[in-house]
Amino acid sequence: MSAPAAKVSKKELNSNHDGADETSEKEQQEAIEHIDEVQNEIDRLNEQASEEILKVEQKYNKLRQPFFQKRSELIAKIPNFWVTTFVNHPQVSALLGEEDEEALHYLTRVEVTEFEDIKSGYRIDFYYDENPYFENKVLSKEFHLNESGDPSSKSTEIKWKSGKDLTKRSSQTQNKAGKKRQHEEPESFFTWFTDHSDAGADELGEVIKDDIWPNPLQYYLVPDMDDEEGEGEDDDDDEEGLEDIDEEGDEDDGEEDEEEDDGDDGEDDGEDD
Repeated sequence: MSAPAAKVSKKELNSNHDGADETSEKEQQEAIEHIDEVQNEIDRLNEQASEEILKVEQKYNKLRQPFFQKRSELIAKIPNFWVTTFVNHPQVSALLGEEDEEALHYLTRVEVTEFEDIKSGYRIDFYYDENPYFENKVLSKEFHLNESGDPSSKSTEIKWKSGKDLTKRSSQTQNKAGKKRQHEEPESFFTWFTDHSDAGADELGEVIKDDIWPNPLQYYLVPDMDDEEGEGEDDDDDEEGLEDIDEEGDEDDGEEDEEEDDGDDGEDDGEDD
């Protein structure tokens, strides 16, 4: 008969458990410290990568400039290129009233220039022909990011001609028309030049810089939905016309068959006589 197993007291069990917890906590703390060290290395590499990417971007920004210039020269040969591009862009068109579109017909050139270090900001220039709305030949808006990371913006003061201030006209229209009209009629596109309330979240500036400027042709060439609908209606009319012709053809064939049947019956009657 084997000797009975020695009993382990509850106190000893708790003591062993406490020792295991202490070892586990120590290992976890060491692991956390090692993770922090590794994370610091990852962050260092990320910063290094950002610096390298910035250098590459600066290099290619310079290389792109002659092509941007050549593109601008070619665009100048196409009447209403920029107003068409803006009207065809879903986000920009939502900001355009009818008079804004009229004013944008005088827009001949748009240029986006990133500052040399890229990360500190950019400027958008709008070049206009002589027009009935304002005296300026160029309207500009700049976006800056200072050393502390705070965004700011500044822009050209628009020198409106007498009675042509579209920003005031838009405001007056909205006040007269009431709340419902405010949802239907957007503020003037040109209020953007005086709005510096939230430079860090300027959607229009970002859309022009990051979406339109890299390839404006893709928006200029967006097909006109009205033309597409008109073509669709023409196609439907053509199809209906073809169906009518087919139906008339079937009716003519049916009449010819009846006439042939009547003729055959007459011949049969003659033979019987």
